[in-house]
Amino acid sequence: MRKSSLFFAIALFIVGTLSATPTEDLEPTKKLSYQILKMLETNSFDIKDDMVADVRFTINKEGEIVVLSVDTEVEVLENFVKARLNYQKVELENAREGQLYTVPIRITV
Repeated sequence: MRKSSLFFAIALFIVGTLSATPTEDLEPTKKLSYQILKMLETNSFDIKDDMVADVRFTINKEGEIVVLSVDTEVEVLENFVKARLNYQKVELENAREGQLYTVPIRITV
């Protein structure tokens, strides 16, 4: 019992440390991935299996994500990703309008 409590405390510390990482220290693509993670973090899926998707998007001149496609077989995931990401403002240095990005998304059980 004590070993599992210690493991839980260590795991909680590591997760807390990683989630507190400031985005200013990340390279631009990791910073973008981190911002997308935060946008998709809260969900209410009742899933039985892992869900995956490849999201293709661009950044418009206002600094907003424009979702071009969500490659997945799960329609609920596709709609969720589009609703959460489309026209959300992101901070990205050196972003060029029209540049294509692809981000893999995985929601696990």
